[in-house]
Amino acid sequence: MTANRSTAVMQRRAVAPDELDYFPTQPWAVRAACEFMAAELGEDLSTQTCWEPACGELFMVRPLREYFAHVIASDIFRYHPDHAIHDFLSNGPTFARPDWIFTNPPFLVADQFVARAIERTRRGVVMFVRGAFTEGMDRYEALFRPEIRPAWVVTYCERVVLLRGRLIRSGAPDPFNVDPVTLEPRRASSATAYSLVIWQPGQHDTRHRWIPACRTRLERDEDYPAYEAQWAELRRLQAAHAAELGQERML
Repeated sequence: MTANRSTAVMQRRAVAPDELDYFPTQPWAVRAACEFMAAELGEDLSTQTCWEPACGELFMVRPLREYFAHVIASDIFRYHPDHAIHDFLSNGPTFARPDWIFTNPPFLVADQFVARAIERTRRGVVMFVRGAFTEGMDRYEALFRPEIRPAWVVTYCERVVLLRGRLIRSGAPDPFNVDPVTLEPRRASSATAYSLVIWQPGQHDTRHRWIPACRTRLERDEDYPAYEAQWAELRRLQAAHAAELGQERML
């Protein structure tokens, strides 16, 4: 028996036509980062500006706006109607110099994002990156030499689940990741650890800190899209599959 499947099961995610490296960040992790900045860095974010230059569908922007006085949202691709279109790595006109640049940079150009962000900010740069981001000789020369190394490396004790083109609560059924035989959605999980790397002008004695478990406290139901069309399509496929199984048993 082969399950009744459809390419629609893998559609309706926010994927750019040229497959840009879009993995939305869970908002609770952004709130945890802002709390860290206030507590450990002593920053009064309520009086400061922030730029999110790879904003996607604004999943990081919305929690940033809970803490910062003003947040600029931009991306190279139109993921959402409420952000500016801007190529962060270009040399063209840009926005007013913000206090902070805070983003989850596209993995393939993350080094360039960091270097450009350091040039364009007043108080600092916060990069949400894979835990292995601090490894590698080339990256050391570009970003971690003593005269330019970051002020902080901050490890999340809890796993932050990032998935391509969609935002799913940790441990929740993912309608875009379906068992090909049973058509049951798999639970959202990740084997990748994530960290914050923070650069501040004149601060190059890197300190390592940890963000303790806080997801249940900082997570909100409204953070996550319902993906109603995707769930409806999956239920349709499951019903068709069940009907096929019933017909087979009658034969």
